[in-house]
Amino acid sequence: MDMQRSVDFESAAELLDATSNSIARNRIGVVIEISGSSSQIRLDSAAMERLLDADDSSLSMGGQIGSLIKVKVGSNWLMANVRTLKADGDREGSIIGFIDFLGEGDEERLTGKIYNFRRGVTRYPTPGSGVYPVTSQDMKQMYAAEDRPHIEIGTVYPTRDIRGALFIDALLGKHFALLGSTGTGKSTAAALILHRICEMAPQGHIVMIDPHGEYSAAFKTNGALFDVSNLAMPYWLMNFEEHCEVFVSGNRDERQLDVDILAKCLLAAKAKSRASEGIAKLTVDSPIPYLLSDLTANIQAEMGRLDKAGDSAPYMRLKTKIDEIKSDPRYSFMFSGMLVADTMAGFLGRVFRLPGDGKPISIIDVSGVPSDITSVVVAVLARLVFDYAIWSRNEPQRPILLVCEEAHRYVPADTAGKIGSVGKILGRIAKEGRKYGVSLGLITQRPSDLAEGVLSQCGTIIAMRLNNERDQAYVRSAMPEGARGFLDTIPALRNRECIVCGEGVSIPIRVAFDALEEVKRPASSDPLFSQLWTESGGEDEMLGRVIKRWRSQGR
Repeated sequence: MDMQRSVDFESAAELLDATSNSIARNRIGVVIEISGSSSQIRLDSAAMERLLDADDSSLSMGGQIGSLIKVKVGSNWLMANVRTLKADGDREGSIIGFIDFLGEGDEERLTGKIYNFRRGVTRYPTPGSGVYPVTSQDMKQMYAAEDRPHIEIGTVYPTRDIRGALFIDALLGKHFALLGSTGTGKSTAAALILHRICEMAPQGHIVMIDPHGEYSAAFKTNGALFDVSNLAMPYWLMNFEEHCEVFVSGNRDERQLDVDILAKCLLAAKAKSRASEGIAKLTVDSPIPYLLSDLTANIQAEMGRLDKAGDSAPYMRLKTKIDEIKSDPRYSFMFSGMLVADTMAGFLGRVFRLPGDGKPISIIDVSGVPSDITSVVVAVLARLVFDYAIWSRNEPQRPILLVCEEAHRYVPADTAGKIGSVGKILGRIAKEGRKYGVSLGLITQRPSDLAEGVLSQCGTIIAMRLNNERDQAYVRSAMPEGARGFLDTIPALRNRECIVCGEGVSIPIRVAFDALEEVKRPASSDPLFSQLWTESGGEDEMLGRVIKRWRSQGR
């Protein structure tokens, strides 16, 4: 028995020595300066070159910009990202690197493997501590999703088999943003993430605003598709501010008088509705069905009460605008006389997927909505999501994810001191939505054009390649300090690659997105000029069909 114990002890000691020797052989440098999250290391260029031919893709990247290194502190390993490199002027063959510490893990004593990895640093290393490259085995431990609910979206760079995961509760609970220049695969990445969420939560509640009609093709089998032909969004769901954006025109001096007249006449029209009976505190914001004809009749009646010296222009302006919208077939999806019935419960149930019936996502295609009221339609949908969450607090909770493509169009930077209703409600959801179970997903190609503070409210940022320096700087300023090294690689990302930082991941990661099946991709592919400009024939018939649709303003 004692003999067996002695043999086991010797075997363990040999394994420990072999592990220590293996780690020591891979040493590529030392720590030379410690300063909070960012510190300096000195790397041996010859040691880095020896790693280039390693079979392990993570090991072969050791010490390069964007790679991970590790430093031993007691029984822990600290992980850091290499942010910048420069030649060491004092020592030939040496390189100075700046690193950002990301987190730490415990060391398994016999094998040297890392386990129990967590974000943050408990103890910093001292200058002179050895620097080692991170292996793929280390990265598996670092990026392990454990037992937290998650979705897998791709492969962690530079490995071939380590999966990049997003923690679903943190991703949705604290909002997210997907950023990327045109042509980087942003729409396909958005479709991939939403498909993964739908697969994980078939009884979910997702509303997506689609300004270009791209996503209907991607969600034919597992989504409810809405456009101007079947949306049937009642006009009376608008609050007073949204009514003003649609009905009130004219310059600033005229506007206030028009607004006062509209408020008085709108309240009277709502009070006339049967649905308002029993409501003690009826306001112009109450979603009460009313007749547009009652509203115009009230305006006409108020104008009739004017004395001869009174100015009838504001009344005529309002009445004319309302009559124009009523008679314009482009607005019929919202201002049709058929939408006067109290269909609020049915509308909310259809759009919010209550119940989901296995189709948890609503794609709202607003490409066919007249451009002058597109922002109002988006404002109404966003506000309904938020108001529903507020007024359903005493009911079983049904969190809703609102995804807004081309977000910079709806939440623009406040350059002129004027923010529309859509900007106000999306800004409010960004700040307060998580308290009420409303999650916001912003997709944009111009993050620098977003309203100040909105991006910083997004707990998770998924950044694809950004070509504009202003956009890069804006994203960098919204990121935690430890992610700066990753963000410096944003201009060098390939198509369908991204950097993920924030609450949705354990530490910042660079991910190559999974390929998406053809039937699940959005209709956003770029035209192939070299091929399409070799084709000819049928142009006369095509022009006829196009002009017919153009004139009828329909598809």
